[in-house]
Amino acid sequence: MNPYILMILLFSLGLGTMMTFTSSHWLLAWMGLEINTLAIIPLMAQHHHPRAVEATTKYFIIQATAAATLLFASIINAWLSGQWDIQNMNHPFPITLIILALALKLGLAPVHAWLPDVLQGLNLNTGLILATWQKLAPFSLLIQIQPSNSYLLIFLGLSSTLIGGWGGLNQTQLRKILAYSSIAHLGWMVLIIQFSPPITLLTLLIYFITTYSIFILFKLNNSTNINTLATSWAYAPILSALAPMILLSLGGLPPLLGFFPKWMIIQELSNQNMAMVATLAALSALLSLYFYLRLSYALTLTISPNNTTGALPWRLTNSTITMPLAITSSTTMCLLPLSPVMLTIFMT
Repeated sequence: MNPYILMILLFSLGLGTMMTFTSSHWLLAWMGLEINTLAIIPLMAQHHHPRAVEATTKYFIIQATAAATLLFASIINAWLSGQWDIQNMNHPFPITLIILALALKLGLAPVHAWLPDVLQGLNLNTGLILATWQKLAPFSLLIQIQPSNSYLLIFLGLSSTLIGGWGGLNQTQLRKILAYSSIAHLGWMVLIIQFSPPITLLTLLIYFITTYSIFILFKLNNSTNINTLATSWAYAPILSALAPMILLSLGGLPPLLGFFPKWMIIQELSNQNMAMVATLAALSALLSLYFYLRLSYALTLTISPNNTTGALPWRLTNSTITMPLAITSSTTMCLLPLSPVMLTIFMT
């Protein structure tokens, strides 16, 4: 892709997200979401492969449907209340419609079926943008509307954590596994968003760090399925040794960084007298942890049959810039003594 066109598209991605962040009017927020969607579509279809074009078409239809539903709900809210202010949503019908539209945009269960197929059709760079940056604008709207429809959000959150765990169990394609991992993490954030937005933001930040690390690791190893992970040690032995820490941090295993937001969410749900919801969410995390362990086993404890020259790539000069990956990988392995510092920063 032409670098000037790429720069314009990335600038439009940032502009759309910032418009949604800073707007207090529903039309401006809707325009920001549309700019965001239209900017990523050329990035998704840039390779002109039938699979990429199919994924782009699916993504466009889903996002257009969600945006139309969002605009329809905001018009109904303006008709009922006489104002377009995002933070002044009182009627339950438009609030429910907006939550469902944002759930469709984010890929929350039970309206999640498009996300694994779309992510499977993209390369890892564009998939990283779809799994991280594209979640920011809908989440900002969810936080701004201050939803009081607790049962709907709890249903969306619990179903996302359960389906995100179940769906990834029988997958062999890494991008589909990462898609179900994204669904499960989004479910944890939606569970707590109405009770403690700062914990939601902290969970989102840690999700971004760990997801960036694992996407760049798979990109560096040129891995697309579980079988290709067995040759990763020949390309980057040190990163292959560190990769299980990143994967187990994604799964929320203590004392790694990914355990901290789950711990805080379970504690807050218990304080809200939702012990059963917290228990189901914690049990669903075990499902996700299983397929992260599968990836860790394939990455570090299996060696594929290979000839002598296949074990030599790590000796050759590597021009790939790995400093951001090294920084984020070490961040995911932060132990729990650092967690109270992060919580203090976010809660103040």
